[in-house]
Amino acid sequence: MGGDAPTGRRDALRNRQLLARTAREVFAEQGLDAPLDVIARRAGVGNATLYRHFPTRAALVDEVFRDALTGTMAAGARARTADDAWTALTQYLHAVFATLAADRGTNDLMTTSLEGVTSLEAIHADNRATITDLLHRGQAQGTVRPDVTTEDVLLALAALGRVVPALTTAGPDAWTRPLALLLDGLRAHPAAPALPAPALTTPQLAGVLLELGPHGRR
Repeated sequence: MGGDAPTGRRDALRNRQLLARTAREVFAEQGLDAPLDVIARRAGVGNATLYRHFPTRAALVDEVFRDALTGTMAAGARARTADDAWTALTQYLHAVFATLAADRGTNDLMTTSLEGVTSLEAIHADNRATITDLLHRGQAQGTVRPDVTTEDVLLALAALGRVVPALTTAGPDAWTRPLALLLDGLRAHPAAPALPAPALTTPQLAGVLLELGPHGRR
C-alpha cells in the first residue's frame, strides 16, 4: 500500500494541471462564466474531481490566471518609468486592449470583479497605479486634461473593454478606432490624426450589438 500514495499524488497533480489547462481554453472561448461541467467534461474527469481540486469558481480562475497577466503588468512597469506620460499612456492602453482582444477569459478578468481571486486583485491594483501615475504626470506635463480622474478613465476602459470581443467579429483591430476616440477625449488639446481602422458598417454594428446581447455569447 505504501507504493500507492506517490502514484495517487501524481494522478491528482496530473488532473489538477489538466483541469487548469482545459479551463484556460474554455474561458478563452466562452468567458469566466463558462459552465464548470463543460470544463470537467472536456478534461475527461467528473465534476467531483473538479470540485475536489477547485471548490469554487474563484479558486479555478485564480489558478488559471495567476501567471497569465505578467505581460500586462510588465507593460505597466515600463509605462511608469517612461519620461513622456502621454506616449506611455497610449502605448500602455494599446497593450492592454490587445490583451483584452486575445480571449474572453482575460477580458472578463480585467474588466469585471470577482471576489476571492488574488490574481484579479493584483492586476486591478497594478492597472490603477499605472493609470493614476500616467494621468498625474500627463496633467503636470500639460498633455492630459486637468479635470479627468482615475475613476473616469477606469470606468471608460471597462466599458470599452467589454465591447472588444464583440468588436473583433467585425475585424481583429476594430477596437483601435474607439480606443483612439477615447484617448483623444483625455488629451488637454485634442488633435488626433486620422482614426485607425475603418468605421463599422451598419451590418457590422448590428452584428456587434447582437454579439453583446443575451444570446450572442456561446
